[in-house]
Amino acid sequence: MQPITDPRDGDAEDDASSTKQRSLLSLAGSLLAEISLPKLVVAWVWLIGVPALLLGVAPLLASVWLSTVSTKVAYAVSGVWSALVLAAVLALGWYGGRRLVRIAEGSFWALTSLAVQPIYALAREGLRHLAEAVLAKGAGQARRARLRAATAAVAGLAVAVPAVLLVVWLWPSTRWSGSMADLAAPLRLAAAGAANAAVLIVGYFAAAAAVWGIADATMDQPRTRRFSVKAGEAGPDEASPDATPRPVARRWRVAHLSDIHIVGERWGFRIECGRAGPRGNGRLHRVLARLAEIHASEPLDLVLITGDVTDAGRSAEWAEFFDALTPYPDLAARLLIQPGNHDVNVVDRANPARLDLPFSPIKRLRQVRTLSAIAAVQGSRVNVVDLQARKIGPTLDTALAPHRKMLASFADRAALRDVPAVADVWAQSFPLVLPPETPDGLGVVLLDSNADTHFSFTNALGLVTAEQMRGVEIAIEAHPAACWLVALHHHVVEYPMPAKELSERIGTALVNGTWFVRRLQKLVPDAVVMHGHRHVDWIGTCGDLTIVSAPSPVMGATNDRDTAFYIHTLARDAEGRLHLLAPDRIVIPGEAEG
Repeated sequence: MQPITDPRDGDAEDDASSTKQRSLLSLAGSLLAEISLPKLVVAWVWLIGVPALLLGVAPLLASVWLSTVSTKVAYAVSGVWSALVLAAVLALGWYGGRRLVRIAEGSFWALTSLAVQPIYALAREGLRHLAEAVLAKGAGQARRARLRAATAAVAGLAVAVPAVLLVVWLWPSTRWSGSMADLAAPLRLAAAGAANAAVLIVGYFAAAAAVWGIADATMDQPRTRRFSVKAGEAGPDEASPDATPRPVARRWRVAHLSDIHIVGERWGFRIECGRAGPRGNGRLHRVLARLAEIHASEPLDLVLITGDVTDAGRSAEWAEFFDALTPYPDLAARLLIQPGNHDVNVVDRANPARLDLPFSPIKRLRQVRTLSAIAAVQGSRVNVVDLQARKIGPTLDTALAPHRKMLASFADRAALRDVPAVADVWAQSFPLVLPPETPDGLGVVLLDSNADTHFSFTNALGLVTAEQMRGVEIAIEAHPAACWLVALHHHVVEYPMPAKELSERIGTALVNGTWFVRRLQKLVPDAVVMHGHRHVDWIGTCGDLTIVSAPSPVMGATNDRDTAFYIHTLARDAEGRLHLLAPDRIVIPGEAEG
């Protein structure tokens, strides 16, 4: 039989959500046509409308409370009701404090990522694109770094100044004190609260843009790493051309994979690349077979997959992952995986307009699937961090043992009542720590860098919480003589790479990437940071930090095209510093059609 179209080649429906096959304007049109307006209204009111109104009304209500209650403070303190209220507040802080702080932090960065970051990043990268094209042709890395710093500062001011002017224009409509009469006129109170909220949010927008620009301008600018050393030596590179190569005391071989985007169908295509990428999971099987050959001849210490193990976090995709891994037990014993945005944040692989309500259990269901897979792969080898005791805690398997029955039940029924418990278990599972085998060995920290989003079109936002960074600090303090590999999914900075189009420069780096880099530099300045997310092949530095971005061995190339991944050698010198030696690029050849 000869069909008119070969179903194995896919068709236009496979490109429905592909950013490689369709323009952003076309995708935006699909969003408008497909989006669920009732869900959008509920989500907007829940996530933006109510918090903004409460923020604006809070000063008015506070002033009313102070004016009416301050005269009765003595009675309130001596009364039994005050004691009960105080006990209730203390109980809330004791039992729910960490959860409330986690929610507040997530909401703060969600507002920043949706309101400030896109406009600031567009201004910054637009200025850089223009400056590097016009002013920096042929310039060295030092001059380009200065140029990047200057454009960050200018971009921050360019966004902040109009916002300040808008605050000045809105200020006459605001009112910051109220009276009991306002409580009898809720519409008037809401109008004043809306004006206050607008000023507070726009004022925050101005301050955040200015602070962001200054922070980006004053940090160590990223520089591309150039390797010019022998395999048995550490350093120098272009960032330190006068350094003397140092003998290597110990070394570790790490195969770095990322964004393997496993699909659940034999002939399925992937969300982002559609028909511009390979069909099914055959390319992944060839990658694992090649890794097994390499490991047999020159053993690997670690196989690291920095997120986006699956294309949409579905059960069938995780099943395909385990089936692909089964023939390679030696690789599985060295494997470490962590969550990417496609594992936990993609709501619908076929419809970018799909929106989950913030309290929907479906998001938590994807987290349960991912956590189950992580535990199956490495649960007996990695540890959680006990933040309260400030120490490295039990293995992930042990930490999950009291929750296994609840998680299994949730996977079966997705009961709404269990959503908060699942969210807590997920948050408390990161960072994961692979302790060094010896005091001066190599330790690995695995972070969850995914922002808590509920919309397929905004699934790629990244965030490392303060809670996780405290865990990193505790792990490093527990092994002060160790070297550290820090792994996350999202890229921490935009790369200093030439680009033909402005769209190539604007990615979805960590919303708090500048803060993350500065904090990590203080904790362990010679750490090696490995990530994926952008599918970009880049190795560079920020100060003494080494940053490694992994290409995807399956994305963006049809079956007949070559793809590649890297095997990195991490080396500890005699002084105890960690270095990245020249990597081995492993090419996976394309397959001839037919």
